[in-house]
Amino acid sequence: MSTPSNVHVSTHPVLSHKITILRSSSTIPSAFRSVLRELTFHLGYEATSSLATKDVPITVPVGKDHVDHTGQALSEKVALVPILRSGLGMVDSMLELIPNAAVHHIGMYRREMMPVQYYNRLPKKCDADVAYVLDPIIATSNTVMSVISILKKWGVPKIHVVSVLGSEEGVNTIAKTHPDVSITVGVIDSELSKDGTVMPGVGDAGDRLFGTPLIEDDEELMHPSKRRKSSIDQKDMK
Repeated sequence: MSTPSNVHVSTHPVLSHKITILRSSSTIPSAFRSVLRELTFHLGYEATSSLATKDVPITVPVGKDHVDHTGQALSEKVALVPILRSGLGMVDSMLELIPNAAVHHIGMYRREMMPVQYYNRLPKKCDADVAYVLDPIIATSNTVMSVISILKKWGVPKIHVVSVLGSEEGVNTIAKTHPDVSITVGVIDSELSKDGTVMPGVGDAGDRLFGTPLIEDDEELMHPSKRRKSSIDQKDMK
């Protein structure tokens, strides 16, 4: 299947190398965080290639003199919208690229494969020209689609999704439903399991990023004392 016109899949060999490290079961959380930052920086560099600029007058030191020159500066206001919690691992790299960008967090978790919003720090009034949605993985696309809908209601003129890895089904669903939304992704995996997991993917990006144990979706926001015993705990009790 051909790639939709609003989807850019990076073909850079270094990104392919880094994504392989991200996938590997032997990659510990500290290395996972480091590689995710590197991947985000390079994907962000590609994703921001369409930002508008304006002419700015500057002087350049040449010897003892200063020469007048007309340079370029970004003219659009940028908002970064990381989807909690795994999107947090992509923020610092994007801020290195665009230090003046605003950061607005949206928290989502899955319940029976459907997204549930639990946190939203968008300002009441939209003052951004373009919003970059940050989420390492696009699986079913339900979560990203929900955030796109939230941002459109907020009123941002342009939306760009940046992900390291996406399922073919999820990426194509976003592209078809929102042809006005751009998507930049490092690699596309063709298989999506019945429970909405990208195969082979990278596993649970949030758990691997922060080194936390797997928690059932409907337990994620519960106090630890109220969660069901894990299978490991149950085995220890036998």
